[in-house]
Amino acid sequence: MTSKVAIYARYSSDHQREASIEDQVRICRARAEREGWEAVEVFSDFAISGSSMLRPGYKALLDQIRRGQIDIVLAESLDRFSRDQEHIAGFFKQARFAGVRIVTLSEGEVSEMTIGFKGTMSALFLKDLAQKTHRGVEGVVRSGRNGGGLSFGYQVRRGLRADGTALTGELEIIPEQASVVQRIFDSYAIGQSPRAIARTLNTEGVSGPRGGSWTASLLLGGAARETGLLRNRLYVGERVWNRQRYLKDPGTGRRVGRVNPESAWVVNQVPELAIIQRDVWDTVQARLLQNARTAEKAARREQGGQNIGAGLAAARRPKWPLSGLVRCGLCDGPMSVMGAGGRLGCSNYVERRSCTNNRTVLRDKLQRRVLSGLKERLLAAELVEEFARAYIEEINAANRERGGRKAKLEGQRAKLDRQVRNFLDLVKEGLGSAALVHELREVERQREEIERQIAEAGTPELLPVLHPNLPDLYRRRIEGLEAALREPDMLASVAEVLRLLINAVQVFPGERRGEVEVSLRGDLAAFLHLAEAKDMRDDRLTQNGKTPDITNDIRGLSHVMATCDAGTGFEPVTFRL
Repeated sequence: MTSKVAIYARYSSDHQREASIEDQVRICRARAEREGWEAVEVFSDFAISGSSMLRPGYKALLDQIRRGQIDIVLAESLDRFSRDQEHIAGFFKQARFAGVRIVTLSEGEVSEMTIGFKGTMSALFLKDLAQKTHRGVEGVVRSGRNGGGLSFGYQVRRGLRADGTALTGELEIIPEQASVVQRIFDSYAIGQSPRAIARTLNTEGVSGPRGGSWTASLLLGGAARETGLLRNRLYVGERVWNRQRYLKDPGTGRRVGRVNPESAWVVNQVPELAIIQRDVWDTVQARLLQNARTAEKAARREQGGQNIGAGLAAARRPKWPLSGLVRCGLCDGPMSVMGAGGRLGCSNYVERRSCTNNRTVLRDKLQRRVLSGLKERLLAAELVEEFARAYIEEINAANRERGGRKAKLEGQRAKLDRQVRNFLDLVKEGLGSAALVHELREVERQREEIERQIAEAGTPELLPVLHPNLPDLYRRRIEGLEAALREPDMLASVAEVLRLLINAVQVFPGERRGEVEVSLRGDLAAFLHLAEAKDMRDDRLTQNGKTPDITNDIRGLSHVMATCDAGTGFEPVTFRL
């Protein structure tokens, strides 16, 4: 019986050629032909590092292994799958569990010994590469040149040295941007707030870094990493490098910054790049430090005198369940807290003047109104039937489209299969040529693309089984949320549930002064699947006089099939604050 082979190919960065994939596939196909194996599928990833598992081709290959549809995985070398020791060991375990062999052109058939040795070597390679790169950049910085990245106000200097070699790693000041930097420092030194400075610059049409808008956070940054325009020491003639290092989160594959100790920082004096006078710099830094101390004291008072670190952590922790969900109805920008009164206003209006929505709304009143809208209007009994009908129609239409597309693709695949067989028959009869081989490769490439599209077509969506008393049941759950809001320990759970039900709370200016209109945008799929949540029983609404943890009831319902506006079927919630 002929063994079925899946070929995997990958190259790491944009600096490599896409032909690298073709070369890997070509030599793997040649090996499969020599062994008498049938190459049934090719998986590939373009310009993605082997240290990341978040690769579409790699994930599709794993799915094929789990399904038991292949006998052998073939690649150029083991590091094509991964350079991470833990990941490559996990890949080997899954393949072995499924009864799939792993064969590479470099190592032959992979065994436990190969995994241990090669995995260690790949991990050491990555570590060594990172160390050499870091060492090289450090040498550049210590020689007085730029180690990478550009701050507002500077550009890379172009030209030739006296010996004819090109200038590299040298910066020069952009006079127009330098005057903006000086203006920002002068304004902050005399007492203007970062928000007011940003608003003025945006109103005047002054272009920000990379052509963007100015914001208070862009100016302030963070003290620990010395980020933000007002903390950038380059403006006073000091280049600081190696403030932080980046580690890759093994769960997400994303890089996460970690602050290095100051003893590891590399500081060079570059007076020729100074834009700000030392006395202005010192005044600005003193004000930044004073404001930080004031924030620390406020956080400590809020926490009843506990230590500063814990107070600040608690002060930064989002306590409001709707945090991040409230958006301006005109520009879709975030609504942020303005001042100490707990009123929300459009950030784009306040900081950039790029929006005309100058209305504000009290957080507590908005929260009560949102819960009321969820309970009384978003799933009112007279709307459930219409919601369900629209949702099921969408599922059926999507299923029909998905099924029709998949059938068409499968027909195209069958046609390509016949073409491949015809080409192979010609080759067996000795009628092969370079042109015929080229055509065969093109047909195989088309077939691989069709296979990918068939896999993406997926399976039909299941229709929900609706609870016969969904509106009343849903209303009781919202009442449970309201009760949970009165218990501080439940705020995090309530926020999680609300984010499953609400996509956004949009605030529009009303016709009269002080009036706003609020529109809820919710996840229709989560509403209609609500009755399918486990343990959704009325007797769980209260347990020993306490509100139960209801997050597990709605967790997992965030698969979105469609979204609907709460104003559909009735007027948006309008109220005067």
